[in-house]
Formats: sequence, C-alpha cells, structure tokens
Amino acid sequence: MNIEDMFKVVKARFTDDNHQTVQAEKDVEIPQDLLFKCPRCGGVLYNEEFVNNMKVCPKCGYHARLSWQERLDMTVDNGSFRELDENLVSLNPIGFPHYEEKVAKMGEQCNMKEAIVTGECTIRGYRCVLGIMDSHFMMASMGSVVGEKITRAFEYATEKGLPVIMFTASGGARMQEGIISLMQMAKTSGAVKRHNDAGGLYVTVLTDPTTGGVQASFASLGDILIAEPKVLIGFAGRRVIQNTVRTRLPDDFQSAEFQMESGLLDMIVERGMMRKALSNILKLHGFPKEAR
Repeated sequence: MNIEDMFKVVKARFTDDNHQTVQAEKDVEIPQDLLFKCPRCGGVLYNEEFVNNMKVCPKCGYHARLSWQERLDMTVDNGSFRELDENLVSLNPIGFPHYEEKVAKMGEQCNMKEAIVTGECTIRGYRCVLGIMDSHFMMASMGSVVGEKITRAFEYATEKGLPVIMFTASGGARMQEGIISLMQMAKTSGAVKRHNDAGGLYVTVLTDPTTGGVQASFASLGDILIAEPKVLIGFAGRRVIQNTVRTRLPDDFQSAEFQMESGLLDMIVERGMMRKALSNILKLHGFPKEAR
C-alpha cells in the first residue's frame, strides 16, 4: 500500500456511513509540512524523504527550487565558504514606492541581503569563486547590487587566478530599478570577458528558472554551460514568443533538454551528481587540489 492509499483509508475511518465527516476528523491536526506533492507527476511522499533526496522527486526526477543555503550545503566543502561583499545593499535609484521596505523584508525572509550570495570556497578540495542566485528573493531579479556582486566576484577571481562557478536562477532584470537594472547586463558581461581574457575558467549552472536579462548576459557566457534536468531556460515568455512568430512552439520549448538538442548547453547533470561533476571539471582543467 502506497502513501496515498494509506491516507485514503485513514480518512475513511473518520467518515460515517452517511459520508458525513465526524467530529473526530476536525480534532485531528495533520502537520502542514508532513507530505510533499510533486507538481509535475502528482506523486506524494513524506516531506522528510523529499528533503533527504535533495528535493528531487524520486518518481519523475522533478528538481524543486532550492534556497541559497541548501545549494551551498550540498555543493561546497564543509566550512570552506567565505562570503564576499556580504554588506552590499540596494538603494532606490528611481524612487520606486516602498522598494527599500520590500528589499528589507525579503532579506529577512531569505536570510540574505540581496538575490545572490558570492564567495570563495573549495569543492572537493578544488578552490573557486562561487555565486548562488536565490529565486525566493524577488525571483532573483538582477538589480544594481546583484550586478555589482557578480562583477566583483569575477574581478576577485581574475586577480586570484581562480575559476568561477555561477548557479543562476532569475526572472531577469529588476523593474524596480529601471534602466539601472538593464545596465547590469553589459557590466557583468564585461567582467566575464576580462576574466576570460586572463585565461580564467567560467562554469555556469543554470537552474529553474534562468530567464530574461540574466540568461541574455552572464548566464550564457560560461566556458561550460550545465543545467539541471527539465529546468526553464529562455529570454522572453513562451506566449510572447508564440504570439510574435505566429507559430506553435514545441511542447518542450525552453526546457534544458530542448536547449541541449539545439546546441546551447554542454551538459545536463542531476542534482545528486552536480558536486562531483563540478570538481571533475576543475580537475580536468588542471587546477590544484588543496590538502585538507
């Protein structure tokens, strides 16, 4: 008997012959976080099992979105991460109403000051500069501070001769900062170019979703482009494109698999193998492994 059938039986026991819910059912409190229902296949499993499986559905392989802390914990060596530019905070360059309050509120909820965390770390002993975007923070939209932190991360890596690994997840430019947000596309791309000219390695890991100005700038400029399975990757929305070109798009349009078939990705790597894949890339490119 699977979990879904078990709960059907339990519910039936609290229902009388006239199919009216008895008072006992009202007295039973089921924890809100007890079960996880996969939005893709509809499968139900215990939330603890789902979390222990790196938030990947064991039935269909659905990769749920992660917080930056979760991504950090499953990627870097314990105790090796040193955050860079942690105190940078967005201002309100175009006077958008209540923008500063919203940023502060999101910061408290997500335990971060902006939509990206950058720092230096080791991955299975290989030293690198790491950036992790968190879609829980205003859909990881790229404003002035996000662009500045990415730029500084590349400049730091260029100075130290380190590779860069960026986990991207974004809805694009941040509308609350107007033209300032769009300027970050050129700014981050310039930093990537200078890092590349100095012989640096840049690996992009595209997670769900990577869209808009982020995908159209630094996220697509990696020397090696990796994606998690079935994540959304693209610039404009599906309906916008379809209405513009007046053509029905493939069902898997803008999925990682579609991008791979079109030659826009190098690898699709499951979450459980990501740490190993990244360390192997650093090893193959001749970076030294630090002694532990």
